Amino acid sequence: MAQWRKSSHSESSTVQTDCVEVTAFIDAVGIRDSKAPTSDHLSVSRADFGVLVARVKQDVPER
Repeated sequence: MAQWRKSSHSESSTVQTDCVEVTAFIDAVGIRDSKAPTSDHLSVSRADFGVLVARVKQDVPER
């Protein structure tokens, strides 16, 4: 069973925040909505996940 992790930056006792959880699969990374953990998830390659994280850190808008 996958172990899902949520960013510590998304924790708040006063405000409900929008965040995702991630898990590592053998050849991919799973991403899901933390407020709907029983819903489906998105799987992306490790390389694409790395690009996504880099873009988020740089605050680069979608193309």
